[in-house]
Amino acid sequence: MNVDHEIELLVQEIHRLGTARADGKLAVTFGVLFNDDRCANIFEALVGTLRAAKRRKIISYDGELLLQGVHDNVEVCLLQET
Repeated sequence: MNVDHEIELLVQEIHRLGTARADGKLAVTFGVLFNDDRCANIFEALVGTLRAAKRRKIISYDGELLLQGVHDNVEVCLLQET
């Protein structure tokens, strides 16, 4: 799969699983994304897709690398649509 397509799928999953924050932006925790069955079937490398989307300023989250368990409560915020 190409990166652009995976980022589009990520945005769709954030819409499906996320909730609106006080500033109106959608956000979901990494743990919710990582543990979701549908996401597990879509993304072969979720962390890689998240990093690519962060580099393109489509999403934001604290830190460089998210690890399951350790970073389950880190919020992934959607900054812009693809």
